Amino acid sequence: MRYSEQFMEHIEYAFHAFCKIVLRHEAMNAWRDLKRKESREISLDYLMSERYFEPSAMDSYFEKQDKPTVFIVSGMEVIVDDERLATSLSKLPELRREVLLLYYFVGYRDEAIGRQYGRCRSTINHRRNVALKQLRKEWEKLKHEEQKVDTF
Repeated sequence: MRYSEQFMEHIEYAFHAFCKIVLRHEAMNAWRDLKRKESREISLDYLMSERYFEPSAMDSYFEKQDKPTVFIVSGMEVIVDDERLATSLSKLPELRREVLLLYYFVGYRDEAIGRQYGRCRSTINHRRNVALKQLRKEWEKLKHEEQKVDTF
């Protein structure tokens, strides 16, 4: 079936009109989005001129009064900032403490810790779980003692 020249011209004009409508609506959407963004955002220059503030932040890991506790595990230093956690960890047997520190602070997996101590993965997993239970008990004891001291 062959279309007439007049019909083909009509389709071309209709397509052009459709494209113009789509472009106009997209332009309106873009302007609307810019206006919405402009109404919700504040310029950094404006904020800096209104009042002085530091546009950055500094981490304050070791600014506390307490000194961090350092544990040496496999030749690596592991720094524990929380005093109660450090005290609880120091009350654990050395092997259990090392397994916990290697797993949670250094990021070793059970297989790597097992290779280091000549044990299988499941043994290290069991020791880690036992160490966590013991650590939880020590933590609760310290928490209870602190509450006792606070009430006197």
